[in-house]
Amino acid sequence: MASTVQTVNAAVLYPGTGRELRVEERDIWPPKPHEAQIEVLATGLCGSDLHYYSHGRNGDFQVRQPIVLGHEAAGIVRAIGSGVTHLRVGQRVAIEAGIYCRECSYCQKQRYNLCKSMKFCSSASIFPHFDGTLQEKMNHPAFVVHPLPDSCSFEQASLAEPLSVLIHASRRANLAAGQTVLVFGVGTIGLLACALAKARGATKVVAVDINSSRLEFAKTHGFASQTFCLPAPSSSSSSSSHSCSHSQSQSRLPPTPQQLSAERRKEVEDQMRRVKDSMSGILNEFGEKDGFDLVYECTGAEMAIQMSVFGASRGGRVMLIGMGSRNVIMPLSTSQCSEIDILGSFRYCDTYPEALALLASGDLTGVESLVTHRFALEDAKKAFEMMAKGVDEEGNMVLKVMVGPGSA
Repeated sequence: MASTVQTVNAAVLYPGTGRELRVEERDIWPPKPHEAQIEVLATGLCGSDLHYYSHGRNGDFQVRQPIVLGHEAAGIVRAIGSGVTHLRVGQRVAIEAGIYCRECSYCQKQRYNLCKSMKFCSSASIFPHFDGTLQEKMNHPAFVVHPLPDSCSFEQASLAEPLSVLIHASRRANLAAGQTVLVFGVGTIGLLACALAKARGATKVVAVDINSSRLEFAKTHGFASQTFCLPAPSSSSSSSSHSCSHSQSQSRLPPTPQQLSAERRKEVEDQMRRVKDSMSGILNEFGEKDGFDLVYECTGAEMAIQMSVFGASRGGRVMLIGMGSRNVIMPLSTSQCSEIDILGSFRYCDTYPEALALLASGDLTGVESLVTHRFALEDAKKAFEMMAKGVDEEGNMVLKVMVGPGSA
């Protein structure tokens, strides 16, 4: 076991409006009795990391002190604490990012993803913040460090974190062989939803997005059997509506609260009708006029959430995974009358062993193609800048970006 303080490099994001990322030296102490010291060899960059980098915050969570980003990671154990028995020095491992208390009622009920005392790598949800994996070495509680199967690479092991999100969601949604599956959004999470559904024996997997390039990628690499490209949302109609009402307000009295309420109801009804008609067209195109057994919503966009309900069959399920819109108008009468279960899913619980075994098995179609770009730790800022653009210098699509020295 290491007995002295070491110096390691880390990619540190500083508070502010974003994009102030510095690679700097930090001290690392020997691991405590319950910890393992891990040399981090691969970290996959996530959308939440990009939000922190670009805006200095992710939703309600604002960066208030320097923080190391990254939470999808794998590496090699370089030292262990005196109380660690299930790991050995030199072992290849995946790092589970969430550290739960193991004492509260949620942890006792095997729902530790809901633990109120959860500390999550690279999250500003607590203060002081909890550093992530974009560093050469880190100490981490050994009970959330998982040995890798021999045939699982470090990059594949880094994908165990986003795959865990899908495994947990699929358990809640009762994904089973023989089902038809519709996926909204084909980022990394949506593509993994497609891959998992196919591995579990879904008879049809259809992907929907507004990005034709990503849909082509999904089809070419075998993630989805069929795809549908929605028109990109436009703000022109809302802006013209605003200017029109503004000009009219010069020649008439403001509407009463009752009139506003009536106008708002009509607006919502019109919106629901358009969404339902659009979804009906998709269902007809794919020969599923009665809807899909299971719908994964991986965008968090209001329209996609609404379409998900209209896209589910009677007795079907909608699994909400994407996080975006905080408050959404939902077609609840459709859900109620058709007994469509609308379920939420947050992070994951007891999924890493299954995720790693699945990644090592080769049963996930196309998963090796998800990693499109690789950077050294000292170039972490370049990696984030490229992610923000969505394409590299040659115009190639960016999906999963890996940072670190280990790609084997």
